[in-house]
Amino acid sequence: MFVDQVSVYVKAGDGGNGLVAYRREKYVPKGGPAGGDGGNGADIVFKVDEGLNTLMDFRYNRHFKGKRGENGMSKTQHGKNAAAYVIPVPPGTTVIDEDTEEVIADLTTHEQEAVIAKGGRGGRGNTRFASPRNPAPDMAENGEPGQERNIKVELKLIADVGLVGFPSVGKSTLLSVVSAAKPKVAAYHFTTVAPNLGVVDTGDQRSFVMADLPGLIEGASQGVGLGYQFLRHVERTRVIVHVIDMAGTEGRTPYEDYMKINEELAAYDKKLLTRPQIIAANKMDMPDAEEHLKAFKEKLGEEVPIYNISAITKEGLRDLLFAVADKLEEIPKYEPEIEQADETVVYRYQKEEEPFHITRDPDGAYVLYGHRIETLFKMTDFQHDEAVQRFSRQLRGMGVDKALRERGAQDGDTVRLLDYEFDFIE
Repeated sequence: MFVDQVSVYVKAGDGGNGLVAYRREKYVPKGGPAGGDGGNGADIVFKVDEGLNTLMDFRYNRHFKGKRGENGMSKTQHGKNAAAYVIPVPPGTTVIDEDTEEVIADLTTHEQEAVIAKGGRGGRGNTRFASPRNPAPDMAENGEPGQERNIKVELKLIADVGLVGFPSVGKSTLLSVVSAAKPKVAAYHFTTVAPNLGVVDTGDQRSFVMADLPGLIEGASQGVGLGYQFLRHVERTRVIVHVIDMAGTEGRTPYEDYMKINEELAAYDKKLLTRPQIIAANKMDMPDAEEHLKAFKEKLGEEVPIYNISAITKEGLRDLLFAVADKLEEIPKYEPEIEQADETVVYRYQKEEEPFHITRDPDGAYVLYGHRIETLFKMTDFQHDEAVQRFSRQLRGMGVDKALRERGAQDGDTVRLLDYEFDFIE
């Protein structure tokens, strides 16, 4: 089964907790701090494996969770960092954040890697908080929570040549006779329901990868038929071979077929019209094909190359393949678009996320929420009084007390933060 789009949940590993510990040393309060830091949590990493050509591995496993870092140990020993969770993906994989629609990674080359979710930092042990005023602190940090996100993983096949055209014009037959691929061939529409790849050998020491894409119909760019689902695979092809039923066996005129398919390509992405396009006039062994070809050339003009072929009799295929190979030699390999910043560095303003927000529950309690304040809460070890006092100072430094007063909080009012409740004190 061919899978080219899937939604996945990823959760990087949490950081390990720091430790509160002391060593025995004469004349030193409590012997001095000796708690080590926790290890970092595992990153979620996608790595390209050119041996894969589908997202089938994601079909039955939609949740990926990294291991947490090891907790800190006594004698100031650092907890072990968790190894990255590496997930193999096929070349041409694009990763998109479902909540923000931001493209996280575009993976195209073998062994290329991208961190999709960042593991949490390990919490600091009490050794890190020692100071002249507090030489033996009774506090440590919990590990930072690992990043979690819902992502959309899309596969855009990386083929040198893409076959496009209406259903039943002979794309699958063409691929089957010029390569070792065995796509399904039958006398009805949408025989091909998933892209097929084949390696074509031209016979003169040249070869290229050809993709047979499911047939497009009018309205494909708006979701009609199967076309919209697979139009993304045309994006990475370097040359488009437009297969046309020149015999008009479906009752349509070849010129109208040509114009409608190009309109659908342009509606999906106007850049596709700038892609080199070679016309394969198929079914030239059928009656009326020569007359239709003559009328087609009159309407189209002489500037677009047209190659007369018959996928059934294999007539004209050699010339077509040589033309495709020649065109590929003129075009560079696909490279993802990367901003060039050799001379000028451009700094873009990004609005800083608010550290906290305040709302009210129906029972009148004030509710604090926000990524930064929730992270601080999760990294605080409430079993130690010094850690609670530090958390209170952090809230005050963020302006939480002032903001609550401005919202009308009175002495004794309830304030909630995640599952924790405390009283507001003036």
